[in-house]
Amino acid sequence: MFKKLFLTITVLLLPFSSELIAQQAAFPIIENYGGIYVIPNSVDPEPDREYKIVVDLKTLQRDKSSINPGLNNVARMINLHALGGVKHENLKVSVAIHGGATDVTLTNKAYQKRYEMDNPNIPLIKELKEAGVALYVCGQSLIAREYEYGEIHEQVRLGLSMLTVFTTHVQNGYVPMVFD
Repeated sequence: MFKKLFLTITVLLLPFSSELIAQQAAFPIIENYGGIYVIPNSVDPEPDREYKIVVDLKTLQRDKSSINPGLNNVARMINLHALGGVKHENLKVSVAIHGGATDVTLTNKAYQKRYEMDNPNIPLIKELKEAGVALYVCGQSLIAREYEYGEIHEQVRLGLSMLTVFTTHVQNGYVPMVFD
């Protein structure tokens, strides 16, 4: 009985599976990160609305040789809004980086000192900046992790704290998102 049911479901779903498998990731704004997929008949964002988003990024990057998953989600979020028809000039994104994610903001020299490799997040940081994303690192997290101010990549701004960067953006009409 179970085998017949499984076979029937498989035969019914087979025509749709090739459409899902054959799809290529899209990168409408952030060209090398945050790949996303077209979803037919989906509810899309409002294309003419201004979107102001502040991201609380604290995701720990366990594999220091790969990009931070939370930072990649920022790229995905931007690409998804673009795919949904939101004009680039209508998308304002700031990222408050702290906690376990603090080391994504390090220069190659500082990252090499700690992990004996280049910081894999720097190319993504550069693409995010080119797309107009404001990146902030929490000054309190820097001190707690014993990083020097000069070890922060030039594309990242130093904030007094994640809390002050985040609350200031929220007070200025930004919608808060948390990437754990």
